Amino acid sequence: AAMGLDTEKFLKRTAETVADCKNPNSNSNPGVSLGLILGTAAASFKRDKVTLICSDSIHDLGAWLEQLLAESTGKEGHGLIPVDREPLFKPEGENKDIYGKDRVFAYIKFAGDDDTEQGTVVSALEKSGEPVVRIVIDDLQQLGQVFFQWEIATAVAGSVIGIDAFNQPDVEASKIVTRDLTSAFEKSGSLPEEKPILEADGIKLFTDEANAKELLKGGNSIGSVIRQHMDRIKPGDYFGLLAYIPMFPKYEEQLQELRKEVLESEHVATVLGFGPRFLHSTGQAYKGGPNSGVFLQITCDDAKDLPVPDQRYTFSTVKAAQARGDFQVLADRHRRALRVHLGKDLTAGLDQLRDLVCAAIEH
Repeated sequence: AAMGLDTEKFLKRTAETVADCKNPNSNSNPGVSLGLILGTAAASFKRDKVTLICSDSIHDLGAWLEQLLAESTGKEGHGLIPVDREPLFKPEGENKDIYGKDRVFAYIKFAGDDDTEQGTVVSALEKSGEPVVRIVIDDLQQLGQVFFQWEIATAVAGSVIGIDAFNQPDVEASKIVTRDLTSAFEKSGSLPEEKPILEADGIKLFTDEANAKELLKGGNSIGSVIRQHMDRIKPGDYFGLLAYIPMFPKYEEQLQELRKEVLESEHVATVLGFGPRFLHSTGQAYKGGPNSGVFLQITCDDAKDLPVPDQRYTFSTVKAAQARGDFQVLADRHRRALRVHLGKDLTAGLDQLRDLVCAAIEH
């Protein structure tokens, strides 16, 4: 309704797909057939990264699908890892092998958009032998049909993978740690003290004992630790940026550039989530899904802060507690994770981080 769509027409169109998804013939059932593709690709061919390519008019559909897939299937060491808004490349020439053999590409096209560039990349992906699912919608009233098709598909894929698509056990785990931290703040007026493993040039590095042991093998400088961390990326892994910073376009652009550099160099899927927003979407898969993620959590000193009404703590305190709770559960799940804390000049800090990561992957 907020988009200006005719809601009665929207629901009637969606009801058509609801009926289609009751068809016992899977070949004529849009939800079941898509779910069988995704589930079989992951379970039998290790293609568990679902790369989402959406037309400009429905660009944010990727964020919705990201939550649906990750939160529903990422558990018990299995799951589909959604890859949204990743920079696109044609797999040809020097980029012939840029995509590993661990992906399915889902191209959701709105016929009203001029998607020539996207379409050219998708055609090149198909030509190179990559599995591509194409879904075309003629008008925005069909969005409900897309929603329902993917909801059924996600449940079916979960069944094929062998998990319950209807719970989120690892989301609750980080909530518990966050509540413990904010309770501690209420009592003492500060979060429990934490000590960086390294501090230099305005950057602090934090991690747990097990990760620190691995990361300090290459030396005791910021650059050497980041290099050691990036060296842990192997074929079939994915690289995750977990950014507890303001979700401003300028910062997203800087992080997108960082994703591009890692994709070009390491040839692995890359994901980007802004915290604490992503905790209720991809956060479940990062903690409960396959242990194939190499994570770089980014925190910063907030330029401004606001009090939480009727509480001793502030919004910055809550965000810091959520970041620490998120990281602790990643560590408890034996994930490869490093936290980089930047200062108040976030633009300069992100540029500095990009230079460090680029130096690490180019060595």
